[in-house]
Amino acid sequence: MGKRGKKYEEARAKIDREQLYAPQDAIGLVKGVSFSKFDETVEVHIRLGVDPRHADQQVRSVVRLPHGLGKDVRILVFAAGDGARAAEEAGADYIIYDDDGIKRIQDGWTDFDVAIAVPEMMSKVGRLGRVLGPRGLMPNPKAGTVVPSEDLPSIIEEAKAGRVEFRVDKTANLHIPIGKVSFPENKLLENFAAAMEAVKKARPAGSKGTYIRKVTLASTMGPGVKVDPTAARTLEIDF
Repeated sequence: MGKRGKKYEEARAKIDREQLYAPQDAIGLVKGVSFSKFDETVEVHIRLGVDPRHADQQVRSVVRLPHGLGKDVRILVFAAGDGARAAEEAGADYIIYDDDGIKRIQDGWTDFDVAIAVPEMMSKVGRLGRVLGPRGLMPNPKAGTVVPSEDLPSIIEEAKAGRVEFRVDKTANLHIPIGKVSFPENKLLENFAAAMEAVKKARPAGSKGTYIRKVTLASTMGPGVKVDPTAARTLEIDF
């Protein structure tokens, strides 16, 4: 890793790298040390006690953030006919229904945040695994992004409001955005609590021992702040 900039080093100096912070204190620190000129995204990074090489230890689910992500979510829908019309009326940003659209993505276009498909389109969408899979954009029934046409309006509405899909990576880590640095602390805390609850519910059958091992909060450009995993696991907020 290359040498960090002066502002990053100054921000990191304000954080005790050995301390495990309470969730609210960690959020306050992340906001306090943010130094970039744009409104950074706040992410939670979670180290899980799973081995992603095993099918029974996969972690993949969605979370509905009570306060959204603070950004316009660009939604692509794979649908034709009635499904395409329903998607357009529900506010989808892009609709793909033919081979020309499929080829555009095969050629590398991924300028969207969420992809949703109706089952009838999955034979075409299946060709896009190499492009969409690594980016976490591949529609999947388990994640609720492969739905019948009549369910498109509600799924699109949820995605616009802050529905976030997450999945464990090859190194057993999760990375979940929970809002913007400009959010008030209480809204970030409630989004954080919702994310942690969703991760707990997604615990796979094959997970043994401690499931949530390390929790870190960080903004896009800022240093990580370690969160007490026990406090993160037991965080309960009514929202």
